[in-house]
Amino acid sequence: MTVAIRVIPCLDVHGGRVVKGVNFVALRDAGDPVELGACYDSEGADELTFLDISASVEGRETTLEVVRRTAETVFIPLTVGGGVGSVSDVDVLLRAGADKVAINTGAIRRPEVIGEVTRRFGNQVLVLSVDARRADWAPSGFEVTTHGGRAAAGLDAVEWARRGVDQGVGEILLNSMDADGTTGGFDLEMIRAVRAVVDVPLIASGGAGRAADFPPAIVAGADAVLAATVFHFGTLRIAEVKSAIEAAGFPVRRATLASTAGH
Repeated sequence: MTVAIRVIPCLDVHGGRVVKGVNFVALRDAGDPVELGACYDSEGADELTFLDISASVEGRETTLEVVRRTAETVFIPLTVGGGVGSVSDVDVLLRAGADKVAINTGAIRRPEVIGEVTRRFGNQVLVLSVDARRADWAPSGFEVTTHGGRAAAGLDAVEWARRGVDQGVGEILLNSMDADGTTGGFDLEMIRAVRAVVDVPLIASGGAGRAADFPPAIVAGADAVLAATVFHFGTLRIAEVKSAIEAAGFPVRRATLASTAGH
């Protein structure tokens, strides 16, 4: 493997503030997204993911303003998701400063939107966000969920990831709803199952609690590792995670002076 493993902090934004809970409930305030984004950029994060977890109509303009301010502050790729369901939604977010856009419920509702977006903007801009949990009925053992893991979508998660790639998405963000916020480690079985059927970059999310949790996710097939709780509340720093990944034999990008310019 020669491509550097990416370490990606995730900003779950609700009402203009970063929040974090366990399994998407009992949310705690974690700070200002612009300030956190700038901090993670200066610490050497490779990318930043910004998810509007409320995505309400009344909060959309506020969210766009926060996206604009964050994009102006950071010098690393910014992925934005939440309430995306059309080519025009993607266009608005890209114009606001996003480098990539994550789609979740919108693609479940209307899978053909994936092709519409990638034909217009290229597959490199579209990330399929898959919120999955364990389910006995699903052939793979994992099902897709919506609404922060509260509702079942009736889709096998591994098959849905494969379909998304067939439709044209350039990347998969795989989030374990069972592990989310628990800090008990990534769902390695889920990562392996999705890795076996997709050939695009795979971002593992959900469950990181210690620096030692990250290398196993990469061994299981992740090209990037995403976390929120451990970064927001000071359990881990970006450099600690990168050191653990490097010590396990995987390449990482080290922070440069250029990445902190302007802060």
